[in-house]
Amino acid sequence: MEARFNLFDSPTAAKFAKRMHAAGTVLEESSLPKALRELVMLRVSQINGCAMCIDIHTKEATAAGEDAVRLHLVAAWREATVFTEAERAALALAEEGARLADAHDGVSDETWARVREHFDDDQTGTLVVLIAMINAANRMNVMVRTPAGSYAPGMIEAALD
Repeated sequence: MEARFNLFDSPTAAKFAKRMHAAGTVLEESSLPKALRELVMLRVSQINGCAMCIDIHTKEATAAGEDAVRLHLVAAWREATVFTEAERAALALAEEGARLADAHDGVSDETWARVREHFDDDQTGTLVVLIAMINAANRMNVMVRTPAGSYAPGMIEAALD
């Protein structure tokens, strides 16, 4: 597969990507574990069909110490026994946050209540921002058909420096 367009060939899009990445680095300061952040981004990317982001977040999760079995089961997390109740709440929020148009109220009160049972204010805010940012990244990559398979952990930082 060949990309339709390289966003880095557009000075404006390249500046935006750098700023979006810089904004995302703030999430590293959260107490929300990196492996969970990667699982959430992976699930949203699966829903949105973003091959590049699936490639990135599978490899970044592995680099963060995530188990291969859990990575393989993210798409079927409801039926899998390998996720904690907190992870299930985060994954439910990720799914509903990726599929806002599918539900009249967007994120259900039930999902929101489960998130609030497991995550403090900063972690909840981190989840909301994380889901919004990965949705934006997915949409950009899907529109230009960014191919997947060649990502190596840390590659984004190198490309944006």
